[in-house]
Amino acid sequence: MNLLDFSGQTVLVIGGSSGIGNGIAQAFRQYGATVHAWGTRANAADYADEPGCDLTGLHYTQVDVSDWRRVEAVPLPFDRLDVLVQVQGTVRYQQQEFKAEVFSKVVDVNLISLMACADRCHGALKAAGGRMIIVSSAAAFHSTRGTPAYNASKTGAFGLTRTLAEAWARDGIRVNGIAPGLVESKLTRVTTQNPQRLESALKRIPLGRLGQPRDMAHVALFLASPMSDYMLGQTLLVDGGMLLA
Repeated sequence: MNLLDFSGQTVLVIGGSSGIGNGIAQAFRQYGATVHAWGTRANAADYADEPGCDLTGLHYTQVDVSDWRRVEAVPLPFDRLDVLVQVQGTVRYQQQEFKAEVFSKVVDVNLISLMACADRCHGALKAAGGRMIIVSSAAAFHSTRGTPAYNASKTGAFGLTRTLAEAWARDGIRVNGIAPGLVESKLTRVTTQNPQRLESALKRIPLGRLGQPRDMAHVALFLASPMSDYMLGQTLLVDGGMLLA
């Protein structure tokens, strides 16, 4: 029996067009699932020149999850949903998040949309006895001096994972989460494309390398598989040991 066989299952990855989300989406496709991905651009072709974006074989839909009303109104092309992975996220650097307007916009994407998307997909998840995975951040476990909205929203995502896990378990929906450390993606280019910042960051990671989307994808496959059937409300820290020190 192959416990990582997702043949015949439907997976939706919100934020599946790039970075961690794209790595997760493609991993589920490689293991047999029919995979839908939501992103911000008009169509899949708009990601053709973006590094780390591979929408081959994915069913792509543009959805602005920053507006819960749009999430509420979006048609779902399935009645049953086996796995929902929420990877959407944004961050604003250079002290922008200390302004209430920007703070609110970041929280809309990183936290409010998690509840909106979960609610929109609840019926389909319940029909399938499905699993939901919320991708937060290692930032939920420490301060991030320059990005208060990012930190608050990711800490909120950690709490939401636990709360929805308990609330929806009796609906047959199993909820867990992943907290990535420093993963190479467009959100982390402020660090990965700055040699001094990158050198400093790598010194704090015992494994000595950046995380890759595939590292998060492997954990997502585990959390969606029967191998984690007795896990509920947990957020797995996947950071190469960064927070051990």
